[in-house]
Amino acid sequence: MLKTSLHLVPEPIQFGTDGWRGVLGVDFTLDRLLNVAIASSQELIARAETGSRNRKIIIGFDRRFLAPELAEAIASAVRGCDLQPLLAETPVPTPACSWAVVQHNALGALVLTASHNPPEWLGLKIKGPLGASVEGDFTKAVERRLAARAITVPIKGLTKRFDCRKEHLDALSKKFDISVLTFGLKKMNLRVIVDPMHGSAAGCIEELFGQSQNLVQEIRSNRDPLFGGNPPEPLAQYLNELIDAVKASSNAGQPALGLVFDGDGDRIAAVDEQGRFCSTQLLLPLLIDHLARVRKLPGCIVKTVSGSDLMSLVAKDLGREVIELPVGFKYIASEMLCREVLIGGEESGGIGFGRHIPERDALYTALLLLEALTEGGLPLGARLEMLQNRFGQSHYDRIDLRLADMQSRKKLEGLLVKNPPSAVNGIPVKDVVTKDGIKLILNKSHWVMLRFSGTEPLLRIYCEAPTEDEVQRGLLWAKRIAEEI
Repeated sequence: MLKTSLHLVPEPIQFGTDGWRGVLGVDFTLDRLLNVAIASSQELIARAETGSRNRKIIIGFDRRFLAPELAEAIASAVRGCDLQPLLAETPVPTPACSWAVVQHNALGALVLTASHNPPEWLGLKIKGPLGASVEGDFTKAVERRLAARAITVPIKGLTKRFDCRKEHLDALSKKFDISVLTFGLKKMNLRVIVDPMHGSAAGCIEELFGQSQNLVQEIRSNRDPLFGGNPPEPLAQYLNELIDAVKASSNAGQPALGLVFDGDGDRIAAVDEQGRFCSTQLLLPLLIDHLARVRKLPGCIVKTVSGSDLMSLVAKDLGREVIELPVGFKYIASEMLCREVLIGGEESGGIGFGRHIPERDALYTALLLLEALTEGGLPLGARLEMLQNRFGQSHYDRIDLRLADMQSRKKLEGLLVKNPPSAVNGIPVKDVVTKDGIKLILNKSHWVMLRFSGTEPLLRIYCEAPTEDEVQRGLLWAKRIAEEI
């Protein structure tokens, strides 16, 4: 059944970790969108290099309801700021817009997408001149412009369109040798089953590989603005069809790898040949090993505080520096812009690479994962088991707990910061990390983290542990603590 979060009073325009999002027709309306697009365009030109003649703004959109029409509308907002809108011809993955910013030397990009949010949502992501999501100081400046109501009038006109999707796929095909990947997959007898979750990455992997003897199969590739009734988020509970397809192929004698992308193609997860869900908590250590040990590429590893300890264990074993940051890919992108980064990733599915663009790109990640598997000659599950046998078992899960109101949220956060628990289920807390929320370190690859949403009364609870049972007990403990306070 479609779960809705509709409410009657629109929330104030406030940017989250990656853009502004809201319920379409309530929070997210045409008038509000035009104002945000104008304020964002004004800020992009205000921050452009002195004397820059560049006036281009890339405009992209996903497959959500009204996204194509609203993309046309914000083109007029861009023109009203005396800037040149370049509009994607078709729905595109958000990373394609980031790539287009760099290729066209644009001021930035405005992308109509609500990413992995429920179907009734829509949003706007803003990319800067290097293709990365803009940082908090930028969005605060946009909010100030909106408050000051320094808004220009949109100007209708003929908008120049370009094949944003093809440019991105052409770039990916040059970064990877698809013929070598094809040969490796055939040698392994490994089928790739792709689930774009009805999103804008649909058809991309198939197009990259062409008609390669049924190596690549896509499911749920048609446009469905309701996304089958669930959020287009790469989580196990939304992937029954993909899991069943992978198991069916493996049972029929052809092992399969499942790849899943979120609604706008910047997040990824996988399903191994046994039908087991594999989040980026497991994919990142494998990719770190491949890039550092096999490719021997330079650079440090950047992870968020909610990321698995397995990433750090693999990286340090290979002599790589590990930098840990608050949750949000914008923090990782910021590091990519100021130092040499091999790979940066977050637990929610976003992975970026220093030799690509300073932004998440699920298609790039998918090709790199295929390269790692074909190089090793083993399917995903077998490769992950090798890593865990060497560095220790790692299991992970997360739950979201909605609190009564923002006052309750602030009270709970204050109490936890002032007096953090000294033990979890009888296990002493060895260290407390307050980089983003409260992370209670119990042992190697064993921790519980409580992190609060900045815009709503929501508590996110994370746990990593050596066994699945310990993970569930850790989550239950944290939930009980939160409810009792």
